[in-house]
Amino acid sequence: MNKRKIVNDPVYGFITIPSGLLFDLVEHPYFQRLRRIKQLGIAEYVYPGALHTRFHHALGAMHLMGQALSTLQNKGHLIREAECEAAQAAILLHDIGHGPFSHVLESTLLSEVAHEQVSLLMMHDLNRQLGDRLDLAIQMFEGTYPRPFFHQMISSQLDMDRMDYLNRDCFYTGVTEGAIGADRLIKMLDLSNDRLVVEEKGVLSIENFLNSRRLMYWQVYLHKTSLCAEAMLSQIIRRARQLTQEGQTVFATPSLALFLKNKLTFDDFVSRPDYLLAFIRLDDYDIWTSVKVWAQHNDPVLSVLCTMLLNRRLFKVLFLTQPSEENVVAPLREDLLRKGIPEDQLSYFLVEGQTTNAAYVEEGEQIKIKLKNGNVVNITEASDLPTIKALSKIVRKYYVCWAKNVSLRQ
Repeated sequence: MNKRKIVNDPVYGFITIPSGLLFDLVEHPYFQRLRRIKQLGIAEYVYPGALHTRFHHALGAMHLMGQALSTLQNKGHLIREAECEAAQAAILLHDIGHGPFSHVLESTLLSEVAHEQVSLLMMHDLNRQLGDRLDLAIQMFEGTYPRPFFHQMISSQLDMDRMDYLNRDCFYTGVTEGAIGADRLIKMLDLSNDRLVVEEKGVLSIENFLNSRRLMYWQVYLHKTSLCAEAMLSQIIRRARQLTQEGQTVFATPSLALFLKNKLTFDDFVSRPDYLLAFIRLDDYDIWTSVKVWAQHNDPVLSVLCTMLLNRRLFKVLFLTQPSEENVVAPLREDLLRKGIPEDQLSYFLVEGQTTNAAYVEEGEQIKIKLKNGNVVNITEASDLPTIKALSKIVRKYYVCWAKNVSLRQ
């Protein structure tokens, strides 16, 4: 059959799937599962249009990778066809290990297991199924391939992943202020000693990219209402797990039941392939189905939290410049006690946390600028604007979420 397909994407127009291997990856059940995992978790509670999925994002990142590789080839850099295919395969699969609601439940369902670790395990399994055709892609994903720019294009502070999710998330949320000039950024890419650099005339585009990223974090990814909805969902899973481990009957799909009964680690995934398969069967629908059923559970904490989330009766939030002190939390705690929340259950309705935002981290994989004289410098040295240094500062906010209108009294 003809495997060179074209996909109509609302962000970029027509996207070409350029090889049989990439087509086989897109068609594989592991990748098709991404259709059932929202890109922005529960952000649709703030932006109703944010219904796009990890499937959309992965295809878009693959498309941008193809454009970036063509740009580098047109500038005289030798990149073999096998390398192009491998790089596109790696970026296509970079998020394949995400669980339900993407980042929202990453540390709730699992115990300190990052989605990148699960992605790599799934890539190795796919490689076995496909007769070792992903060897090169896995090396690029891991950063062990001798040409480091491939890994930089997959995972760095200026990679195809970030370029697509900023473009795509702006499009679906309607937050147009966060839009980036991805086409121009890609045209400015170059190589120096097989490492990714940006031409000097692209400095302003980089500044716009970093500004957009900062804006999108505060306005979308760390939006106060999203934080509240995410906190509620996390507490729902925590309560369902506690009830399950106490021996109470809690509805769950077979795969979800496994993760409610056990707090699994990365070593568990490595030693027990059936755990990985159970995780692969999980998606947003398992969680939503359970939340709908749990709204009728006889445990008042679980049922009230689920009913509130389903009906968008969300927690309130208070942002702070420093960790919450007793004079802030005490009145909220007393109010919840008056409304019938037992003291041992307060933590489900009063959640403290913190968020951080840094558009550019100098200590990480720096964005390098290739000056007209051939020298390569950090973006903070190449820019004559104070903006970049300001964007390098980590901004930390503390918050308290609580259920303002709630009662467990029958």
